[in-house]
Amino acid sequence: MDETVLYEKVDGVAWVTLNRPARLNVYNVRMRDELFEVLSAVRDDAEIRAFVLRGAGRCFCAGADLTEFGTAPSPTIARGVRFARDVWAVLGGLDVPTVAALHGVALGSGLEMALFCDLRIAAEGTIVGFPEVRLGMIPAAGGTQTLPRASGMSYALDLLLTGRRVQAAEAARHGIVSRVVPAARLDREVASIAETAARLDPCAVRAIHDLLRTGVDAPLATGLRREAVLAAVVAAQGRSAEGGA
Repeated sequence: MDETVLYEKVDGVAWVTLNRPARLNVYNVRMRDELFEVLSAVRDDAEIRAFVLRGAGRCFCAGADLTEFGTAPSPTIARGVRFARDVWAVLGGLDVPTVAALHGVALGSGLEMALFCDLRIAAEGTIVGFPEVRLGMIPAAGGTQTLPRASGMSYALDLLLTGRRVQAAEAARHGIVSRVVPAARLDREVASIAETAARLDPCAVRAIHDLLRTGVDAPLATGLRREAVLAAVVAAQGRSAEGGA
């Protein structure tokens, strides 16, 4: 049986590919298990300096596999199955720069995965959205929390309460997508970003992740104090590295 997730490490960059192209890379239990294992390996590998998540075939990810999750006795149990291994926490907690390469569609769980990445680079014409409300569900793998943090409350409510799908260009105007590039350039653009990120100082990257993840929802004074502390840590790390050179 083919793997649902492919993993390759090249020059410090972890390339992770969702691999159910015949099913538009929809997310099922097996993919969850395999993705959890791969992400855990990436998290624990000190040689990894950047991470890319992409989809095989015609799209990034069309959402959850409703033929599988839809057989659960209730939506609550279905969500419990999806959280049995917390892929989302591992993905969102990676200390290296993370990039989602979007093409075709990124819907539901697919968009949730992308929103847990630092950057979302989309090919022109990519469609994104959260259709769950039209199915009597909510995007409960982080979508209700990550979307407004990326786009702002008003636009998030627009997408979440209507279930409408939008093009990457519109999504970029509202912060859901970081950059939009011609489809033929997507792979090259993402590779360039990842390779550049892999050369960054890992101590500085960890500090930026820490500050943005913990400071945005804290009072400004608290965030500024934490920034000063980590700036000193990064500077000391740099002096230590120079002294040992």
